[in-house]
Amino acid sequence: MQAPSVGGVMLPRGNGQSVRLSRGASLTDFAEKINANPASLVGVMMNLGEMVTATQSVSDETLKLLADEMNFVLEIVSPEEEDRELLESFDIEFGEDDGGDEDDLVVRPPVVTVMGHVDHGKTRLLDTIRKTNVVAGEAGGITQHIGAYQVATEVNGEERKITFIDTPGHEAFTAMRARGAKSTDIAILVVAANDGVMPQTIEALNHAKAADVPIVVAVNKIDVEGADPTKVRGQLTEFGLVAEEYGGDTMFVDISAKQGLNIDSLLEAVVLTADASLDLRANPEQDAQGIAIESHLDRGRGAVSTVLVQRGTLRIGDTMVVGDAYGRVRAMLDDNGNNVEEAGPSTPVLVLGLTNVPGAGDNFLVVDEDRTARQIAEKRAARERNANFARRGVRFSLENLDEALKAGLVQELNLIIKGDASGSVEALESSLLQLDVGEEVDIRVLHRGVGAVTESDIDLATGSDAIVIGFNVRAAGRAAQMAEREGVDVRYYSVIYQAIEEIEAALKGMLKPEYEEVELGTAEIREVFKSSKLGNIAGVLVRSGEVKRNTKARLVRDGKVIAESLNISGLRRFKDDVTEIREGFEGGINLGNFNDIKVDDVIATYEMREKPRG
Repeated sequence: MQAPSVGGVMLPRGNGQSVRLSRGASLTDFAEKINANPASLVGVMMNLGEMVTATQSVSDETLKLLADEMNFVLEIVSPEEEDRELLESFDIEFGEDDGGDEDDLVVRPPVVTVMGHVDHGKTRLLDTIRKTNVVAGEAGGITQHIGAYQVATEVNGEERKITFIDTPGHEAFTAMRARGAKSTDIAILVVAANDGVMPQTIEALNHAKAADVPIVVAVNKIDVEGADPTKVRGQLTEFGLVAEEYGGDTMFVDISAKQGLNIDSLLEAVVLTADASLDLRANPEQDAQGIAIESHLDRGRGAVSTVLVQRGTLRIGDTMVVGDAYGRVRAMLDDNGNNVEEAGPSTPVLVLGLTNVPGAGDNFLVVDEDRTARQIAEKRAARERNANFARRGVRFSLENLDEALKAGLVQELNLIIKGDASGSVEALESSLLQLDVGEEVDIRVLHRGVGAVTESDIDLATGSDAIVIGFNVRAAGRAAQMAEREGVDVRYYSVIYQAIEEIEAALKGMLKPEYEEVELGTAEIREVFKSSKLGNIAGVLVRSGEVKRNTKARLVRDGKVIAESLNISGLRRFKDDVTEIREGFEGGINLGNFNDIKVDDVIATYEMREKPRG
């Protein structure tokens, strides 16, 4: 095979030589690896019909095309491998090995994820366990939910702790569930005794098996009509889960999460399975390492993240790096909202002090210096940014997407996803990228993040013809007007399946919305008045449009939607009942039975109008 030449300059021929590059590499990066001039590689790409600059981040497919042309074998380094190499450059070990001698290892609690089919009782089971078995039995009940918690149970006269990761179990959260299984020791598979094994039951089972974790089966709803626990045992035998009473090694426990029946037996089964199948020990003396379970922006406290310590002990004042976020631990809270000074292996805590919101599933580690943490975080962020640029690919809405596809104007749908928590955003992204819509169109997620839709999001959407998806968040400040001015399609969802269905329908040319939401006006709450007869009344200033009586409303706090489908049941100007209040005027709004209103909240009113079918 002749070596390619550009402008008479012969280029190196690979002869099957391997070239390792990271995601989002440029032609300059490729040229350095093969000792070539980047400008000559630009020429090769032009000959192949691709216009690429030397410093532009390019996709894996483009790099492979170039490598094949020059007879090199391209090896794209996985994110995990990149991260390992990055940490090694700082002389940091991250992995399963606990430092120290065998004597340093102590027994740690098992970490458990609850899986199963929709509506089989996973959430109810977690709530029941949390209410009856929480370790620190405080009088006021749990003050906040942090995505993980510890419970205590008695086994053979000894108190044993168990850590539960409270990941959503729906089909759309496949990616999180797989990640949850990787960070857990044991999976509880919940199966309803009246329904039996369902598609998501099998899916959850496969995730647990792929992660190589032992499974305890909780046969729920034994108190309802038509319950048949024996049938469940028979069905699961086909999938390799054989009950102990049938000569297998899987523990089945018949429970009722609603009635609280046999919950202690289930927890005991978890502990016994852990003792029999796993060697759960960790070194509490080394620097802490673990995983971020959930993260979000808190108005008063900034970026907060729930982390699960997997080895070592995390302490106040430690410098930690979580994904592309870093910071010094200012405070740690347990699942009861109590301040804690340190957290040992298998302990979940809410951490304050990070620079930004990490992603769900990001690894965390403690380092000696703030400078080291910053350098690691910056390199991770740059790597992610390059990968995103490489995925960039024209401006339109979901409604006219089908026309654009047919006209050949677009071969990919660019998306920007913003949500209220990192886990939701990643799950939505993962679900959308897995949509099977044929070969004529690709889905690209240009950017994802936590928090309200901002002007920079609209800027990015304008420049790349992307559609913005807001999941349980709204546009902040002037972002909504900017989107309208620039013609950017911003979609708001509170149900993950609705987002997936609409985008899938649009890609298949079937999106025919019957109604659209039309914003009527927004009102900022300036004061809250308490009325013994009507409850809380909001003293407001109408910021835009007009607020009308008997229209629908939502309450937005710090860019996040607090309540949906509220009703403007009362409207007053001074002492008079009125039907509407226009922009710039003050008045009083009563939201019926809803009383959770605060100063600075925004009441956004809207109505559903029939939309002509396209």
